Amino acid sequence: MSQQSLENELPSNSTNSQPKVTGVGGIFFFSENPKETNEWYRNNLGIESNEYGASFESRNINKPEEINTLQWSLFKKGSDYFAPSSKEFMINYRVQHIEELVHKLNENGVTILDNIETYDYGKFVHILDNDGNKIELWEPIDSSK
Repeated sequence: MSQQSLENELPSNSTNSQPKVTGVGGIFFFSENPKETNEWYRNNLGIESNEYGASFESRNINKPEEINTLQWSLFKKGSDYFAPSSKEFMINYRVQHIEELVHKLNENGVTILDNIETYDYGKFVHILDNDGNKIELWEPIDSSK
């Protein structure tokens, strides 16, 4: 498929004001030994990480000047960061219009675990899906302009 036909197939988010997920912002999972597992990923798959994990950058096809980041991080098994979920992983989704999305989720009866928190790099809130998986929603600064 050519780049032009691919662009014609993909919906444009540049003018879309609907509150929704726009991509994956992070993949987080537990490890019995995060240091050893980080070394395994570095030695075998070339993933260089620091105390926060590894960041992968890509460009937004609809806004080529926009660089998006996917965060990959290991957490020590037993960490309460995924609580109240008992699952071994957590996905972070990039979203647009987080306040409106949280309002919609509230109306739909979705469990919202905390209030929207704002940091230099974006806004975050945590929810549970219908299977009890904790999900982190992130509106990065680059998408809230």
